[in-house]
Amino acid sequence: MEILHKVPRIRFMAQRKICYVISAVIVIGSLAAEAVNGLNLAVDFTGGVVIEASYSGTADLDRTRAALHSAGYADVQVQNFGSSKDVLVRLPPLAAGESANAVTQKIETALRTVDPGAQLRRTEVVGPQVGKELVVKGLTAMAITVLLILVYIAFRFRWKFGVGAVLATLHDPFVVIGVFAISGMTFDLTVLAAVLAVIGYSINETVVVFDRVRELFPQMRKATPLEVFDRAINETLSRTLITKFATLIVVVALYAFGGEALRGFGLALIVGILAVTYSSMYVASGVALDLGSAHRDLMPSERRAPVDDLP
Repeated sequence: MEILHKVPRIRFMAQRKICYVISAVIVIGSLAAEAVNGLNLAVDFTGGVVIEASYSGTADLDRTRAALHSAGYADVQVQNFGSSKDVLVRLPPLAAGESANAVTQKIETALRTVDPGAQLRRTEVVGPQVGKELVVKGLTAMAITVLLILVYIAFRFRWKFGVGAVLATLHDPFVVIGVFAISGMTFDLTVLAAVLAVIGYSINETVVVFDRVRELFPQMRKATPLEVFDRAINETLSRTLITKFATLIVVVALYAFGGEALRGFGLALIVGILAVTYSSMYVASGVALDLGSAHRDLMPSERRAPVDDLP
């Protein structure tokens, strides 16, 4: 199946310097947003109590917050969960000697002052120590992933390609995390899973382009490396458009219809897929090209037969 019946001749690499600037602005902006706003970490990471409740009618979030404040919970977050009738309540970690059952009963009593038909569906308690461990394990998983990617690319291709692949792989998670820092959406374990998936997706897309570059170098011996990289990206463009469009259909559906529990996961994948498509073309390939990748990097070394000193 092909979307493009002819291989286009788009000069991708001619725009790489502009794209470097764009990428730098995006990454710096993401870091600034994280420093200023921070991530809205879910209870999975911070520890605390999460309660899901259902009202008989449309939930009044302002009255719900006021009722919880009156019950003694000043530091509480209330938001709709799924539908307008469902409410998600997030509380800080339990105080010393405080039981989850007692907190649940107090919350249920407070919610029923707003709607007598309110019902609690689920209560989840996560200790702060568990949350810290999850943060450490998540960061460790990302670090190990990037390191293994560098080793894999360096052995399969050359170190110049490995540097480009790693920079692209780091670029894409920064874009995703920056969107969550700016939007204030909850960053939970499902979003972390999506970020790790984006990392894998990024390296897969980069390897597809690099494989085509490796195939074209022996075929285009008289062409410049810039022409080879442009040709490789153009020849894989049809495949890129098909796979990205098919994947986006699924993740957009998850974002739109998967409910609150999958909304962050869907958004992270949507942003990640778009970032991966961009970075595989401009960041990974552009860096590999500017580091001086040429025919000799992917050609087998010549072996010369030994020559006798004298006939």
